[in-house]
Formats: sequence, structure tokens, C-alpha cells
Amino acid sequence: MIVKGLLTRKAGTLVAALMLGGTVLGLYGLSNIAQANPLGLAQNGGGGLEVESDNGIEWRRDEQLLIARGNAVAKRGTSRVDADELQALYRDRDGNSEIYRIIAIGNVKLSSDTDVATGDKAVYDIDQAVVVLTGDNLKYTTPKETLTARDSLEYWETDRIAVARGDAVAVSEERTLRGDTLTARFDAGKNGANELRRIDGQGNVNIRTPTDFVVGDQGVYDAKTGIATLIGSVKITRGENQLNGDRAVVDLNTGISRLTADGNGGGKSRVRGLLVPEKDENKNPAGAGTGN
Repeated sequence: MIVKGLLTRKAGTLVAALMLGGTVLGLYGLSNIAQANPLGLAQNGGGGLEVESDNGIEWRRDEQLLIARGNAVAKRGTSRVDADELQALYRDRDGNSEIYRIIAIGNVKLSSDTDVATGDKAVYDIDQAVVVLTGDNLKYTTPKETLTARDSLEYWETDRIAVARGDAVAVSEERTLRGDTLTARFDAGKNGANELRRIDGQGNVNIRTPTDFVVGDQGVYDAKTGIATLIGSVKITRGENQLNGDRAVVDLNTGISRLTADGNGGGKSRVRGLLVPEKDENKNPAGAGTGN
């Protein structure tokens, strides 16, 4: 196999375009996408993968591994990955050299023209078109949404799905949804940008309105209608008042919450409430003496 190395200097940064068999080391077989996908190294743009770093690029031919260290950057189309260190694993397929995994370590940032995701480490599975970020400060932002997590943050390019695990929080246009795991599903909007369609929550799901705090085992937020539905051990708290039931429908446009039982009948499941009367310090309690 003919191997050529092309190394140049660009604004003080070492740039490597590694040529294997006369082709740029790239993500071949994944470029026939009609529309760009945010954070999509596997799908965004055509051609090979351009790798840059400050402290040099190491090529381990026998291991089929490329390592870039020091402000390392991998770019393809309008998408890029920045990290302290980048590792690109590749294989031979049909006469081409095809990258199938990228590992980013330290101060990781994935970005496109519209979206940004950050973490301490990222493993980018090109075959599955999914990236998993771990570590501290896990965050994924679009022009209108922010998704954070404690344990891991995934982005599935083909399905346009982001999954936040562990104390997950989703903020969409000043509306906040929390849960153990949150799954945000997007549609392709104008120019291929992500537009939120819905968020599914699992475990300790809660949502806050100007008047109510609603908690349930599971929940779904419909971004098109602004309505959130929570099910399972649902509690609605408004001031000192609390209602318990099986299912709550919360209209985030109006702030109105509606609580229902499971709907199976038979009286086994009912809505229960604790209503605390407001105190009026200007009036004596009923039946109290006048002090005469």
C-alpha cells in the first residue's frame, strides 16, 4: 500500500492530511446525505477528515491509528471536534482507508454551525453514527435548547436524538424539565438545523410552571403544543396545597395543570388532595371568645 504524508504549517499549527493509497483518510461510505446534520462528523459534508494539532501527529501504521496531541482538531464539512488529544482508528475497505471511531480526550467540544456539545471525553462511533460524552460539565446546546447530564450524554446523528443520563435537565425556551434520563427528539428544520419535537423523561420527572410543581415517574413534553404529560405517582404542589393522582397534563402555555386517576374505574384509583386554607390574621378563629 502506497503511503504519503503531507505535513504543513498553518498559523503555527501542525496540519496533517494523511494519504493512504492515494485517498485522504476519511469517513467514506457515509457522505451521501442530502441534508447536513448538526454535530455530524459522520454525515456532515464530504471528503476526508482534516486533523490539526499543536504538538504533533503520531501515525501508528500497524495499529491503524492516528493520534493528534495539543489543541487537537478534527474537521469535516461544517462539523469539528476539539480536544487535548484525538485518536482516529481506521480500517481498509474496498481500497480506501475508512475511519470507524474517534476518541477525544480532555476539554472536548463538538460543534457545528448551530450546535455545541461539551464534556471530558467523547467516543465517536462512526458506524453507528453516535457520539457518547462522559465526565464533568456535560452539555448539549442548540439555538433554543440546553440539555445537561451528570453521567453521560449521547447524540445519535441519523435519528437526531440526544440522551442525557443522570440528573438530566432540559431547558427549552425557559421551560425546564428534569429526570433521571431525558431523551430529546429533533426534526430537521430549516437548512437541516435541529428543531425540538419532544422530550421523554424516565425516573423522578418533574416540571415547574409559574404556579405549580409537578412530579411523576415518567413524562413526555410535546414541544409543538407546549403540553407535558406525567404519569405514575403524580403529585402537583401549589403553595401549601397538594394533589395526588396517576396522570397529570400540564399546559406550559397557560400554566394550567389537570390531574386525573388512571381511568380504569372501579374506585381503586382516585385523585386525592390536601388543601390548606389561607390564614386571615384579621379574623378570629371560629368559636373563639371575644376576650370580654
